[in-house]
Amino acid sequence: MDYLLLCKALIMGVVEGITEFLPISSTGHLILTGDLLGFLSKEKRDVFEIFIQLGAMLAVVWEYRQKLLNTVAGARQPGRERTLLLGVLIAFMPAAILGKLFSETIKAHLFQPVPVALAFIIGGLVILWAEKRQHTVTVATVDDLTLKDALKVGLAQCLALIPGTSRSGATIIGGLFFGLSRKAATEFSFFLGVPTLGAASLYSLYKHRHVLEAGDVPVFAVGFVTSFIFAFIAIRALIRFVSTHTFIGFAWYRIAFGLIVLATAYSGMVNWTV
Repeated sequence: MDYLLLCKALIMGVVEGITEFLPISSTGHLILTGDLLGFLSKEKRDVFEIFIQLGAMLAVVWEYRQKLLNTVAGARQPGRERTLLLGVLIAFMPAAILGKLFSETIKAHLFQPVPVALAFIIGGLVILWAEKRQHTVTVATVDDLTLKDALKVGLAQCLALIPGTSRSGATIIGGLFFGLSRKAATEFSFFLGVPTLGAASLYSLYKHRHVLEAGDVPVFAVGFVTSFIFAFIAIRALIRFVSTHTFIGFAWYRIAFGLIVLATAYSGMVNWTV
């Protein structure tokens, strides 16, 4: 058994778990970490990264299991539970449709150092703008969300198709622009991540199943479990954080990371293309 490879899988799982639900782009961090570690071949690493997303997604399911069960059970009758469930499904659809239609084109043209770096930096500037502007809360909790609110957040999630944007960043900051409280925007982003990450991961795993081998099981298992654990920790930490803090720190982090993308790309240290 290759213990060095397992250690690399563990590190990748930690990175995925910590960054998936923060507004800083897990994809960008996984590309940087994977290249610096020399982790797996490019095609197999892509499948691994897709797989460990499921671990992060299941952390949301576990953390909010009672809320999700109550929502599904209560959706049989008109009320807040049905509205929330429909809201998640409605918000999921725009990115799912556009992703199916344009994902290959986006990968071919936008997964380059400059577009990725610009997405990081512009995303950081948008967060600064969102935090500096007057924020009038019209949706205090996810239970107050209307279907119209959900659709708006779903349209904002489409921006995450641009590499480096961050799905969480697009939905959380989009939510702030549309009147959601920080907690409501963050929790709805978590819930929206369940079908979004689940569907994208399962589809991509099926599409690239020919890459997988029996010997990959230990490596994939370590990444999956580690991603679950650290995503669980990050989810709880972020909910506590947003109750008393703004997202300004994440904005400056994104800007700095964008500069790192440019530096590592033009020095030849990291391959930011796919």
